[in-house]
Amino acid sequence: MTFFTARKVEFHAPGRAVHDGGGVENHGGVVSRSGVFEASAEERKLLCLLSDGRLLVAEGQSLNPHVLSYQARLEKMHRPFQVEFAKIEAIARAYQNSLPGSGAAERQQEHSMMQVTAKELLNKACEARASDIHLRVRKSCTEILFRIHNDLVPAGSQTREYGERLLATLYGAMTSVSDNAYKPMERQDAAIADRDKLPPKLYGVRIATAPTSEGVLMVLRLLYNDAGDNVDLRPLGFSEAHAALLQQLKEQPVGMNIISGPTGSGKSTTLQRILCGEILEAEGKLHVLTVEDPVEYPIEGAVQTAVTNAATEAERSRQFAAAISNAMRLDPDVIMIGEMRDAASAQNALRASMTGHQVWTTVHANSALAIIDRLTDLGLPLSLVTDHTIITGLISQRLVKVLCPHCSKPLVEHAHELPAAAYARVQRAVGASLARVRLAGPGCEHCRQQGTIGRSVLAEVILPDDRFFRHIRAGEKTEAVEYWLRELGGVTLREHAIEKIAAGQVDPRMAEKVVGHLAVAGASAAPRQHLAEVMRAV
Repeated sequence: MTFFTARKVEFHAPGRAVHDGGGVENHGGVVSRSGVFEASAEERKLLCLLSDGRLLVAEGQSLNPHVLSYQARLEKMHRPFQVEFAKIEAIARAYQNSLPGSGAAERQQEHSMMQVTAKELLNKACEARASDIHLRVRKSCTEILFRIHNDLVPAGSQTREYGERLLATLYGAMTSVSDNAYKPMERQDAAIADRDKLPPKLYGVRIATAPTSEGVLMVLRLLYNDAGDNVDLRPLGFSEAHAALLQQLKEQPVGMNIISGPTGSGKSTTLQRILCGEILEAEGKLHVLTVEDPVEYPIEGAVQTAVTNAATEAERSRQFAAAISNAMRLDPDVIMIGEMRDAASAQNALRASMTGHQVWTTVHANSALAIIDRLTDLGLPLSLVTDHTIITGLISQRLVKVLCPHCSKPLVEHAHELPAAAYARVQRAVGASLARVRLAGPGCEHCRQQGTIGRSVLAEVILPDDRFFRHIRAGEKTEAVEYWLRELGGVTLREHAIEKIAAGQVDPRMAEKVVGHLAVAGASAAPRQHLAEVMRAV
């Protein structure tokens, strides 16, 4: 098949050629139409990459940003090419003539096979109960890793070329984005929401990519749909006292309840169960509206809205704030805001709370008390964020690994595995419960040789009252924490961790990686000995 006829070609430099404007003989199919080296719509107007290595560039466009960007991308991906200048009509004809023929069919078949491979990878990750898949395309290979119980575990390796095709398939053929052109040299975000492309256990997949010094990194966050009808918070790891406090917040008709924690700490799962519980208890009579970016988990009975198709971060923030403002005009009883990420979204969330709505949202903060500092950092006035009729709940949570009951081992029989200082800290923290403390075992068939069987929530929940917030407004954070602990029955993240260690559920070494040292030198085993440590986290 001939795209156009070659004429005089004059070489000016290695890898460069110029012709007199006629045609160029075809020695292969069009590679830049689809796959790893797919060009964007704008790039296809100006260039065409052929399988024989020639890159046809429109005459006079050698310095065009789209052309330079595509050439840089080929160099980054180590794809050899030789530039030839051609008329822009000839480039358009090359794409038109490449539509029929066996080459296109073969590429489509390969693309379909890679989709099957991608779905098998997702299935394998689901079976291992991975929270994330990391695909690292390096100079000479592709590494595949699963994050299981917060640890990155190798899950195989492939060639670099295989990885490039897999990433292009995952992004270009499986995601639901308006511009699904995969661009390895750019940072991109997308999501797989089509249930036909996902294993039954998954509700969705969030994808993020970034160029690296060696190639490309793609991380897939797996969103499981396993809440079902279970709206009980205790199986997640919350204590009886925590569950009672959260139930009290659910029953408050107005006010903002904020959950804090790092990425991957289970905030979205907690929100899902809380809202599903509210809808169930109200027998469907509540209008629960969510504003998310993107929608993460299904909430049966809620109206879930997504902010999508924003070209820039600034545009995304603007659309998110506008969506919150719009939500208040849709007659909601409860509004769930996926995350307060900037001043505009925080101000709209606060306004929703002040105008008679119950609001649930999340924010990144180090502790429950530090949420207040984070809100003021986002530009909200201290007088409003310390009003207990507006801010009704402050929740902080982390996840810690749970020991396999079949292969874990008692600490007292394996004390030599802990440094003396660590053993002393555990001894002071748990007191008479030392005999029940257990360490992670070597792994067994019950835990897939991991030594752990999942993760559990560590939490602290504050239902602030006027006196608590008076201390905060006066700058008396130490007094506020002491009041919460002594008068409101507060339990800190560290205390919750100690409870799980004393019950033999959590390895103290794993707990200290999440909450820090369990006790300080010279401190008693009294539960309030770490008040100063709480303040350091604020």
